[in-house]
Amino acid sequence: MSEAAEESIAVRLGAVRARIAAACQACGRDPAGVALVAVSKTHPAAAVAAALAAGHRLFGENRVQEALEKYRPLKSAHADLRLHLIGPLQTNKAKDAVALADMIETVDRPRLAEALAREMARQGRRPDCLVEVNTGEELQKAGVKPTEADAFIAECRERWLLPVIGLMCVPPEADEPAPHFALLREIARRNGLRELSMGMSADFEIAIRFGATFVRVGTAIFGPRRAEPGVAGAP
Repeated sequence: MSEAAEESIAVRLGAVRARIAAACQACGRDPAGVALVAVSKTHPAAAVAAALAAGHRLFGENRVQEALEKYRPLKSAHADLRLHLIGPLQTNKAKDAVALADMIETVDRPRLAEALAREMARQGRRPDCLVEVNTGEELQKAGVKPTEADAFIAECRERWLLPVIGLMCVPPEADEPAPHFALLREIARRNGLRELSMGMSADFEIAIRFGATFVRVGTAIFGPRRAEPGVAGAP
């Protein structure tokens, strides 16, 4: 990666942090209460290294295999680096997810919850978990239905003893995001959960207004996503 590209990432990181601070000020929140998850999906390890050089330490990845290849060496070199897994998680990837991640944001079904609990017990490692809620009830999207969220959260906590500390959502692209963020906030409130992962490059300021504690920003930091192998026309 060129020096200019590295500088560009640092500049964009600074711009996103400034936007977070402004959004917090506008709604009377402390910026320290909103953590920026820099999403490096499809971007090379060099891009993450540039963000690390700019002082950033919290990152997000969608795919376990990509996260292993990219972050295992980076975590060895940076003890304070924290990684969130933010993409749909297959049960057969639970072992690697528990071994690598500091937070798993996409717990969304009993089989996955059971697999994660089993691996946590086996490895003696307990990354924090968020339950993903499909606030738009989209058939093609992962996440528990809002009407089933309370029961699933209780089951994760009481049956599988998972360290569930909050919720995550991805609103439908065509929808106004505010109602989805408000719904997630209400589900969190009635279940006594403190963390809300919501808001991406296009809408994180709105999410902050509705109480987001994690915002997941990729494009605004690293630029457009690279095409994924085997995916024609990937954004």
